[in-house]
Amino acid sequence: MASKPWSRDELILAMNLYCRMSFGLFHQRNPEVIALANAIGRTPSSVAMKLGNLASLDPYHRERGVKGLEGASRGDRAIWDEFHAHWESLAVLSEQLRESLGLAGATSTEQPEVAYTGETETERPVRVRLAQRFFRQSVLAAYESRCCVTGINLPQLLIASHILPWSGHPEHRANPRNGLCLSRLHDAAFDQGLMGFDEEYRMILSQELSDATTNDVLTASFRRYEGQPIQLPERFRPDPAFIKNHLTTVFRA
Repeated sequence: MASKPWSRDELILAMNLYCRMSFGLFHQRNPEVIALANAIGRTPSSVAMKLGNLASLDPYHRERGVKGLEGASRGDRAIWDEFHAHWESLAVLSEQLRESLGLAGATSTEQPEVAYTGETETERPVRVRLAQRFFRQSVLAAYESRCCVTGINLPQLLIASHILPWSGHPEHRANPRNGLCLSRLHDAAFDQGLMGFDEEYRMILSQELSDATTNDVLTASFRRYEGQPIQLPERFRPDPAFIKNHLTTVFRA
């Protein structure tokens, strides 16, 4: 018997889950896979297979010989392309679908809300919350919930930091490749331009921060990592153009 075709909403939900889960968790025993399967009336093995098909479209995995199940359909490719072309709108839509099925809820580790413009006052908080939740979960999953500088792995101390500022680059607000998983301290330094990364993803300190590292805490938190490359994720590696933009427009050289 032919399997039931996946609807567009189902594919959007699968892509959302693909973004929010570490690659090694795409299996039918994963509770999130089971929850999505139950919500859309499919088997966990079917959802796990769909995640594998989406993985086959990921350039990072293709370059390294990880080809998933090589069964990606035309619909899979269309949703993959749509997400990558319109991260914010698809992030919001996918989170709305999750909420409608009871699959999403606020967590104690969500990030503080940032300023947002473009929608009405009624729409703004909702879109901010959904876009930020998707972005945070996708970035933390990519980095396996570890600060890419220090390795700190306590979610309450981690921020999905935007490389291109949220306010100036609406097209990349929910793009996981515009994210770094940083501790709250390093996120603040990065956001203020006190810290940056070069083309090899090595930490660079501004003169202002470097001069302040006579303090033991700052020395331990920054000086020891200066010149060292960050721990890059298996998926959604930070876009080199975004890193360069931060270095030239935000970093206090």
